[in-house]
This record gives sequence, structure tokens and C-alpha cells, in this order.
Amino acid sequence: MYILDLVKPDGRHMTLYALAPIQGVATAPSPFPDPQGANPHLRWHPLRGEWVAYAAFRQNRTFQPPPQYNALAVTTDAANPTEMPAGDYDVAVFDNRFPTLSLAADDLPELSVATGLANGHCEVVVFTQDPGASLTSLPLSRIELLLQVWADRTSRAAANPQIAYVLPFENRGAEVGVTLHHPHGQIYAYPFVPPVPQRMLAQEQAYHTQECAGRSESNLLCDMVQAEVAAASRMLYHGPHAVAFVPACARYPYEVWVMPSTPVANFAALAPEQRADLARALKTVLLKYEGLWQRPFPYLMAWYQAPTDGLPHPETQLHAQFYPPYRSRDRLKYLAGTELAAGMFAMDALPEEKARELQAVAVELTP
Repeated sequence: MYILDLVKPDGRHMTLYALAPIQGVATAPSPFPDPQGANPHLRWHPLRGEWVAYAAFRQNRTFQPPPQYNALAVTTDAANPTEMPAGDYDVAVFDNRFPTLSLAADDLPELSVATGLANGHCEVVVFTQDPGASLTSLPLSRIELLLQVWADRTSRAAANPQIAYVLPFENRGAEVGVTLHHPHGQIYAYPFVPPVPQRMLAQEQAYHTQECAGRSESNLLCDMVQAEVAAASRMLYHGPHAVAFVPACARYPYEVWVMPSTPVANFAALAPEQRADLARALKTVLLKYEGLWQRPFPYLMAWYQAPTDGLPHPETQLHAQFYPPYRSRDRLKYLAGTELAAGMFAMDALPEEKARELQAVAVELTP
């Protein structure tokens, strides 16, 4: 993997990644001449026992621009720069101009609830220079590179003691809130372990303590994988080092989990053969989504990994969870009252039924 670090005119950092030597890159452009001066903050929610981030300046970010304008397109006009430089490279990562979290946050309002500095970091990850492509259409080699990019970004963030957890994710489609057309994802580096992964980690630690004594090469998710492989009814991909399946406990129709089949705590811990097979598992899922609906399908893909506290975490497992909206009675179904208000998900479809639909989609993996 080849890496080139740059700085944009407004002070934001950019890193380019490629499978071959990076060439033809002069500078890192920016549509913005001056620094943003982002100053998000946190407010404590006493009833939920969790932090909420506030970044009102995000209201000014680019929102669903017309197709002829693409802020993530490669710069071709020096007088009207975009975020992406011209040159030979594969993946670009740069600081989000409108971050929910910022290491530069330094001012707090005086309120009736506790407040805190939103000292984290937000990055945009552009998967390809081709605005018409998608993660689904990228070759396996590019997806493997992306897994390496996520490992490098996690390691860089972990070097900062203010960062406690790194979450790469992709929102795909306007239906799930995408505001820019170019294929891209984001990385949030949090100053604390957020509530969802924190709850997962607590369950994983309890299971590891109670069920994995004397079994150093296992954890909760790896044991779940063994059970899914044995059942076979919900498996979508079963390779030598990675799997993809609709979990028996799915809260969404067509929810899919993707992960290595043996313990791996984070992206940096992936061996080359695991990374290659994980790329195959990931692309299989994406192709099945596309094939089932015969359209670019909206989803949230979130990658969970170990906290960045420098401690060993044998209890946890690197994995992705896909949360797609689904069609119900000729409409796209999203979260409703019981999910949002109560936190209890109500499913009107069985995981086995949706797994069979995805299993029936034939896909062809090409290099």
C-alpha cells in the first residue's frame, strides 16, 4: 500500500492511498479558503445516561447538490476546486469540513445539564475517483485496500490519547441521509466508547468470562458463527477465513453481519488471507443486495472493532453490520415508534425468510 499525506489550503489533512505508486498529485485542493473553526460540544442526557453531540454549523454543509455538481469529484478547474486532487491514486481520506466531533473543540456553553468538549475526529473516505461507481462495483483488490485504509486510519486515531473508539461506516443512498453523490463513507473517532458498541462490549466481556474459560481462540461472535455455519439456513457466504449471514436475532429484515470466522479484534489484526476473504464476503453481500432489488440499494454499513485503549480485547470481534430499509407493502420501511422511543425492535418478517431471498440471488465474484 502506498500513502501520501497532504494538507488542504484550509488546514484540513488529506491522505491518499493506492496499490501502485501515487503519481501526478500536486496539491490537496479545497472548495473553502479558510478554516471552518468548528467547535462542537457534548451535552449529557440524564435520563438516557449518555452524551449527545451538538454541531449546529453542520446545517451549512452541502446537501444533495444537483448531479452536475459533485464536491467529491476530481478537481479539473483550478479556479473552482473540489475536495479531490487530480492524479493517480485509489482511495482518499480527508478531514470532514463539517465535523460532529473535533479535536480543536475548546469552548462550552453554560447549561442546566453537564457539558463536555466533543474532542473527537471525523473523516470522509472516498472509495474511488469514479463518481458513477459504488462500493459494490469496485474490484476485490480495491475492497482489500479499503480494509487496509480503515486499519491505518484506526491506528493513527488510536495514537491520540483523546480517542477511545473508531467507527468506520457508510451511509448509502439519499434514503438514509447521504448528501453527496460520490461513493464514500466516513470514520468517526470518539472520545468515549459510544452506547451501542459499549453495550456490545459488555455482553462480549460477560460471555468471554463465563463461556470461554480455557478457550483463548474464541469469543461470543465466533461461537455465533459456528452455530450459524452448523444451521446453514441463514448463511450467505462461508469462505476459508470469513463469513456473511443473516443473524438469527436480526432486528431488521435483510440485516447481515460480515466478519472473520476466527478471533480478530480490529482491522490492523487482519492477516492478508483474512483480509482477502473478508473482501469477498463483503462484496458477496453487496452484490446480493443489488441483485435482489435490481437497483442501487440504500443501507447503513457499520464496522465494529476493539476500543483504542491499547489493552488486549480477546472478547470482541471485528465485524460489520448492515442495516437496510426494506420494502413493506410497497413502501420503504424505517424505524417506527417502538424502535425509536422504546428501543425494542419489532420484526414483521423472519430472518430465515429474508436469508432465503438473499441466498437465492446468484452472484459472481471477479478480481
